[in-house]
Amino acid sequence: MESAQDLHARIKSAVDHVREEIARAAVNSGRSPDEIALLAVTKTRSPAEVNAAIAAGVTLLGENRVQEAEAKIPHVAGGAEWHLIGHLQTNKARLAAKLFRTVQSVDSVRLAEKLNDAVESGRTLDVLIEVNVSNEASKFGVAPAFVGELVEKLVELPALRVRGFMTIGAFVDDERLVRRGFRLLREIFDDTRRQFPSGQVDTLSMGMTGDFRWAIAEGSTMVRIGTALFGQRQQRGA
Repeated sequence: MESAQDLHARIKSAVDHVREEIARAAVNSGRSPDEIALLAVTKTRSPAEVNAAIAAGVTLLGENRVQEAEAKIPHVAGGAEWHLIGHLQTNKARLAAKLFRTVQSVDSVRLAEKLNDAVESGRTLDVLIEVNVSNEASKFGVAPAFVGELVEKLVELPALRVRGFMTIGAFVDDERLVRRGFRLLREIFDDTRRQFPSGQVDTLSMGMTGDFRWAIAEGSTMVRIGTALFGQRQQRGA
């Protein structure tokens, strides 16, 4: 069994390596590494693993499920910001608004309205609009053609701050195809920033362990990394 010291050393090494790869991808794309935030995907990871990532300097954490986050967060050190990156059902909107600083998976007016109503008085909740750029039936997210309409409705909800967009790259090995989807969302992101020039729209969350270098080349400002930080997930019950 891995000791706490070995766990911390392993994850720190992985975090350092991923940051180096992010920096290399940024420089190769003519960008500054400071433009890209690292979010650690903590789905199925233990509090000890998450705490090791925080100790290694990770400040953004992403969970896929509200219930898992509710059980895990009390056992994790403070100082990090939690994002919901998985699909959110409307009946869990109230709990999500309580647990997370940002919900990255808003894809409908109905869900946005539920979140808006759930935010406590005096607070705001940051949201990203999830866009299905690859048009894959297995994925959630609004179709690119309807993003503008959704943005216009969401910016009218007083408790929500629309910060940008999130997508999952196409599940293929074809770099051109994956990058085409990322490029499309970057264009949507740029168009939206021109429409709302206040600076509020500033986050483009795209890229995971297998494709984050391509995402950075296409303009990502946040990459969501799990496997490269923590290793392969253990099967439950294994």
